[in-house]
This record gives sequence, C-alpha cells and structure tokens, in this order.
Amino acid sequence: MKTAIVTGASSGIGLATAKALIADGWTVGVLARRVEALTAIKGGIVLPCDVSDASAVQHAFERFAVQVGRLDLLFNNAGIFVPAAPIDEVPLEDWHASVAVNLNGMFYAARAAFKQMRHQEPQGGRIINNGSISAHSPREGAVCYTTTKHAITGLTRQISLDGRPFDIACGQIDIGNARTGILEDIAAAAQAKGAPLPPMISAEDAANAVVHMAGLPLNANVQTMTVMATKMPYLGRG
Repeated sequence: MKTAIVTGASSGIGLATAKALIADGWTVGVLARRVEALTAIKGGIVLPCDVSDASAVQHAFERFAVQVGRLDLLFNNAGIFVPAAPIDEVPLEDWHASVAVNLNGMFYAARAAFKQMRHQEPQGGRIINNGSISAHSPREGAVCYTTTKHAITGLTRQISLDGRPFDIACGQIDIGNARTGILEDIAAAAQAKGAPLPPMISAEDAANAVVHMAGLPLNANVQTMTVMATKMPYLGRG
C-alpha cells in the first residue's frame, strides 16, 4: 500500500492531485480547513487542519500514520495568494497571512512528514513541495507570494540534503498558470484592465506531473520540475 498526505486538498491543484493519487492506487489523507470539501473526495481520509497551526499539523500527521501504518509521500501544496499591490501598499496582515500559510505551513507539514518518515520502518519517503514559477520569476504586485515561494526553494534543497541519510527524497514542482481559483482571480483582474486572458493548463496536468514524481523509487528523484502553459511569457527577453 502506498500512502500519501496532500495539503490544500480541498480545491485546485491539491484536489486534482489527491484524486489522481487515489486513482493511481494510493491511500491518501486529504488535509485542509474546509471539512465539507474534503468529505466530497471519494476515497480520501479526511484530515481537517489549518496548516498555520503547528500542533494541529503534527496531530493530523500522527493520526494518519496510526490509521494507515506509515507515510510514503507528502505533497506539500497549501498556499494563498493575497491581493496584488506594490510593497508599500501591502497590508501587514496580508504579509503575515502569506508567511503563516505559504512558509510556516509548508515548514510544519514538511517537519511532521520528515519526522514520520525518519522513524518508521522501513525508513524513508518522499516530500514534494509545490513551489511556483514565482520562485524564479515574479508576477507584478506579488511580493508576498514571490518571497514565500523563493523560501520554499531553500526548504526543498535543505530537506533534500538532510534527508539523504534517512532515505527521504525531496523535490519541488514549479507550476505556471494552472487553472485554479487563484489564477482565475488574477486573470479576472487582468481582463478588467484590458489585458488578454493568460495561457493556462488544467490542474489535472499539474497533478499528473506530481503523480509521476511520486511514483519513482526512492533512489531516484526529480529535484525540480517546471510544468507550465506553453505560451506563457516565462522565457524571453524584454
């Protein structure tokens, strides 16, 4: 039995990935705040949790491990995108919320997963962090999101290094313009200013890439993967 926890599983890429893993034969703990959305995921083990609460995250991971026996995979996905603004107009509460979810929450989940994977028998597992193309190239007005996603790249690299003695692999997927609620809001704001609808991929395209990364043996690792809409303006010179 292959076991996994997906954070931010109630919508978007998290929901698509949870469904894809379940379809691929994984036993999946679906973790998010919205219980009603989680209970609608057929075959998922519901783990209601706010990732910004460290003790709640640890408790959720422990309950899952007790129920299914071990943890083979964490897809560390939960994140938020606050309204765009130049840095001097960003409300401090938006900054603190972004750090609480996008950085602290991913740290708490990775920490809980690493602890379980290190001490279970047989030892080991895989952590896949959802970075973003914003971890390499920023979007205008997205200082909170961009800064936290740069931090996730550091988190990924450090876990990848520190996990080696324990057979814990860690990689990062950087997704560009997957059609989710976050991107729909960004696209709507852009269209309101007369900009065209940006190129997008489906959340399922991103989920399938995560399933591929997850399916590798632990002696093989996708350290970084970029999955993006082919025509998005990520590469090129202005």
